[in-house]
Amino acid sequence: MPADPRRRWRRVALWLVVVTMAYNVVEAGIAVTSGILAGSIALVGFGLDSVIELAAAGALLWRLTVEARGAGHEAVERSERRVGRFIGVTFLALAAYVLVVALVALVTGDQPGESIIGIVLAAASLVVMPLVAWGKLHAAAVIGSASLRAEAKETLACAYLSLALLLGLVANAVAGLWWADPAAALLMVPWLVREGIEGLRGEEG
Repeated sequence: MPADPRRRWRRVALWLVVVTMAYNVVEAGIAVTSGILAGSIALVGFGLDSVIELAAAGALLWRLTVEARGAGHEAVERSERRVGRFIGVTFLALAAYVLVVALVALVTGDQPGESIIGIVLAAASLVVMPLVAWGKLHAAAVIGSASLRAEAKETLACAYLSLALLLGLVANAVAGLWWADPAAALLMVPWLVREGIEGLRGEEG
């Protein structure tokens, strides 16, 4: 008999969350270190964003583990609501981080040095994160998890930040356009706030 699709995709979701957490640990370490060496506020901030995403993924891992252990419907729903609210909070924290870091970069006008490591890291994240997010979104649809869907959107936000960081680092290295990264990052703040509020409202509802 074929395996239960929900059970199969729940296992896939668990692995994707573990991969996300492992990647975020490496990403945070490299980004913060290379950002400090290059004097790049945006690159250091990108590393701190990875820490926020790590917290969200950890909460989601707990929720998926609760269901995988055969908990009752009520317990699963309770963990779903808690994680949904927590992820909503992390979205708002991410929005605050993007806003503060981008404004500081624009106001100070401090041009960072070139960071080849940062460029490679941003390019790698731009490839990896959309694929992971797609897998999470599909798994969320199959198992019916709003919290997994919300965390997948946060992974997509990471991909957007990776693009903004990559454009900013390349523009700075090639043309000295230091403001490109913070300007692009600011464009996603309204979306992050909206997703955060929706996550909190989902808990209350």
